[in-house]
Amino acid sequence: MYQKIILASGSPRRRELFARLGINFQYTTSATKEEFNETEPIEQQVMKVAAMKAYDVARIYDEAFIVGADTIVYCENRILGKPKDVKDAQDMLNFLSGKMHEVITGVAVINKNHKIHEQFYDKTEVYFKKLNNEMINWYIDSEEPMDKAGAYAIQGKGSLFVEKIVGNYDTVVGLPVGKLLEVFAKLGIKPYGGFHEL
Repeated sequence: MYQKIILASGSPRRRELFARLGINFQYTTSATKEEFNETEPIEQQVMKVAAMKAYDVARIYDEAFIVGADTIVYCENRILGKPKDVKDAQDMLNFLSGKMHEVITGVAVINKNHKIHEQFYDKTEVYFKKLNNEMINWYIDSEEPMDKAGAYAIQGKGSLFVEKIVGNYDTVVGLPVGKLLEVFAKLGIKPYGGFHEL
C-alpha cells in the first residue's frame, strides 16, 4: 500500500534531515502559532505544539501520515523561542553565553483516517563557549539567528559557539530522525523514496 508521508514544517533543516535519509515525503507549512508558558512541563508543551501542527495539516490531508515537530531552547527555567528582533537575539545569545542549555524537540505522527496519534520528545544538552559582543554582533549581522529557537543554528555559523553537546545532534537541528524511524517501524510505515512540495 502506498503511504503518503507529509512533514508539517516549512523548516529547510527538517526537510534536509528527511532528504538525507532518502525518506519519501512531501512537505507543507502549518499555520499553528507556537505558544508556551512556564507553568506546564516543557516536554509536554513541545509535544503538544508538534501535534497541533500535525493536526492543522491533517485537516486537508486526512489519509496521510503527518509528522509535526517543534523545537525549543530551555535554560534556567526560561523558554527561548525564535527571537522577535535583533535586540531579542542579542539578549538570548548573551543569556546563553558560557552556559549549558537544553534543546528539546517534540514530534507527533498522526493519521486521521487510521486514528493514529504517536508523540515523543528528545532532549540534548548544549554547552556554549563564553561569547563577547563582537562575536554576537558578527553572528547577528549574518541574519542566521533570526528564525531559530534560541537565536542560533548549530548546523551553521552558530556551531562556532558550541563547546560540546551531550545527546543527539539531530534533535538540536530540529528533528530526531532516529527515534522517528523507530516510530515509523512500529506503525508499519515504509518511508523511502524522494520529496516534493505540496
